[in-house]
Amino acid sequence: MTIPLRIRYDTIEFGDIDIHLCTLRDKQQFTDPNGAASDLGISSAAWPLFGVVWPSSLVLANYMLDYETTGKMILEIGCGIGLSSLLLNKQNADITATDYHPEANRFLNRNAKLNNTEEIAFERATWSDDMCTLGLFDLIIGSDLLYEDQHVPELGRFIQSHATDQCEVVIVDPGRGRKNKFSKEMSQYGFESSHIKPTHTDYLEKQFNGDILQFSRSV
Repeated sequence: MTIPLRIRYDTIEFGDIDIHLCTLRDKQQFTDPNGAASDLGISSAAWPLFGVVWPSSLVLANYMLDYETTGKMILEIGCGIGLSSLLLNKQNADITATDYHPEANRFLNRNAKLNNTEEIAFERATWSDDMCTLGLFDLIIGSDLLYEDQHVPELGRFIQSHATDQCEVVIVDPGRGRKNKFSKEMSQYGFESSHIKPTHTDYLEKQFNGDILQFSRSV
């Protein structure tokens, strides 16, 4: 017997913009009746992680609120529930999202409808996927992506594969100890880096000890 997912609805305020969200009720939810997640190597413990709002994603979305996006093609990597993508879509930015989880796109479409916006372009891909057809982007964003050491070169190569010559990258890292390694990795692709501490994070329940990693290059 398949136990139905328990979900919840929230509204997150970004200035005058309200983003309505359908998320998993908690990190105990799981369903994989056809084995789609299992076939991708996603365990039952990791399965629900895409479907909740993490502090890093709130930091990224708040940082994107006033970021200059006019005329830029934007990619959110590892979007999960897609909070930043939904906010940028609400602002009529040119946003595309990607994630590895088989349920990410379904929730992204559901939440786009909740916010009365067009569906967000989405492609399911891994960072080592040579067949990915995403194309090139002027601004690439993501949050809490560097879980393991192997993710440093994988993410660097993926970004390089989808970055224009004059690309900006914004990654929110909660402090997993790999920011310097990642900055060194990005430097080999011609990116200059800076690390800044987010300010005015009273929207978070706890103090945020991570950084906003910014990268840019001009070729």
